[in-house]
Parts: sequence; structure tokens; C-alpha cells
Amino acid sequence: MTKFLISFPSDAMVVRAEDFEAVVEAAHAVIGEAKAAGVYVFGGGIDENVAPVRVSGDGTVTEGTYPGHTVPDGGYTVLELPSREAALEWAAKLAIACRCPQEVRQFQYDPES
Repeated sequence: MTKFLISFPSDAMVVRAEDFEAVVEAAHAVIGEAKAAGVYVFGGGIDENVAPVRVSGDGTVTEGTYPGHTVPDGGYTVLELPSREAALEWAAKLAIACRCPQEVRQFQYDPES
């Protein structure tokens, strides 16, 4: 089984305020389906009200993200699936629920995770 990251940036989800609760319910339904199928690992949205920091090996904390990189935002779901095709199927379900396209990334194999 391989872990896949399915995600979208905040600005990709353009939903009218009155439709937002329906999107949340639809997304939660897909997550519930993934949990029932035993493929759900982790999911959530980045809290954009909390600024990112970098922490070095000596414990020094620096405000912001790596120079030249954008701050990650939006929603993320990690699923453990048998194939890339299965990841694309789950991404399509999330795209329908969230009303925006989803990006699919594959994690490298790590025997410790």
C-alpha cells in the first residue's frame, strides 16, 4: 500500500458563503467513506491564522517559511491506497465534495511509516 497526499490550495475553493456548510458536509461524507474503507490516514486544513515558523536543530525559531517558497494553505488528506488509480478515484470524490480540483502526490516508500 502507498500513501497519497490529496490537496488543494485555499484560493482554489471558491464557494459562496451560503454553500460552504454543504461543502463541509460533503467533504466529511467522503472522509467518512475513506475511514469506513480503512484507507484514511490523516486529513485537515491548514490554520491560516497561525503564522509558520522554521525550527533549526539548535532550537532557533525563525518566523516564516523557507525563502523562495510559498506558505502552504488549503486542505490536505492522506490516504493509504493500493494504486495511483485508486488515489485518482478518491481525488475525484474529494473534488466533487470540495467543488475544486485536487492535486495528487505520492509519498516515497518508508518502511518505518
